[in-house]
Amino acid sequence: MPILSIFIVLFYLPKLFALDPYTHFTSLDLPPKSIGPESIALDRFNQGPYIGISDGRILKYKGPNVGFVLFAYTSPNRYERMKGFYELCDDVTDPNLGPTCGRPFGFSFNNFNGVLYIVDALLGLFKVGPEGGLATLIAKSAGGVPFKFLNGIDVDQLTGDVYLTVASQTFDLRNVIQGNYVLDSTGRLITYNPITKELKVLLDGLSIPAGPVVSTDRTFVLFSEFSTKTVKKYCLTGLKANTTEALLNLPGNPVKIKRAPEPGKFWVAVNEIVQQQPRNATPFGYKFDSFGEILLIKNLEDHYSNIIVNLVQEYNGGRVVVGSREVKFVGMYSK
Repeated sequence: MPILSIFIVLFYLPKLFALDPYTHFTSLDLPPKSIGPESIALDRFNQGPYIGISDGRILKYKGPNVGFVLFAYTSPNRYERMKGFYELCDDVTDPNLGPTCGRPFGFSFNNFNGVLYIVDALLGLFKVGPEGGLATLIAKSAGGVPFKFLNGIDVDQLTGDVYLTVASQTFDLRNVIQGNYVLDSTGRLITYNPITKELKVLLDGLSIPAGPVVSTDRTFVLFSEFSTKTVKKYCLTGLKANTTEALLNLPGNPVKIKRAPEPGKFWVAVNEIVQQQPRNATPFGYKFDSFGEILLIKNLEDHYSNIIVNLVQEYNGGRVVVGSREVKFVGMYSK
């Protein structure tokens, strides 16, 4: 209900901000030289968080005494066995090494079998078992079109079906980091069936989509469109099956969407960008429901000043976790 959403944003901002119970902030520091926890997840045993960083590794947090350790990686070329065992990619930040080292830009666990499905922004769709290690490539294209910029993923916990977004078919992550891209409408929403191994394009012509998430009742998939500042609903069942509608209009650019612990509720990372050069941006987390009603707005500026956030996710136990490809820590807010 976009009209209702706009009404709430305009007239009830003080109330929505005042409702924020997540006022205590702590951070989990990444290993030295590491940066960019773009995606974050907990496994089926509530362990982690697991994070993807800019040098292509997926790390797992093992507690304050251990910190983050290597869990998985997507590129078989990551380690070059020359002059002994030489680590080619660890801690690199050069985006041009992405095709060699990989860049996991989103992942989601299948909680039944512990398999982690990964979208690597430059290399394709992967999976890795609970033991971690080198991930297995599933696909580098869908519908005969190679992936250009994979950026979001979610798993249907009942069927095991995987939903993923392609941000663009004309530019990739390297263009974004280097600032030499033009926003377009060539994004796609795709589904993967792990039983039949089939990939199916559900939607194309999307304006920088991200953050697909399946509703708890499995009746729809939500995704954001960065360029149009909207959250959209793709219906899976009922009279509106296979149709799309705008659920939420926002004052900023949305990125990934994640389920909240309560059924029918979600979080989306939103960045209000006033100007690009020099950048002036304020990051937020918006909590909303399946009807498009905004429940809470969390201002993240105190700890993410002028930083683009990519993910805001709430876990059981009253924790809200924030991911950004621009920082060297995972931010955690608690009650």
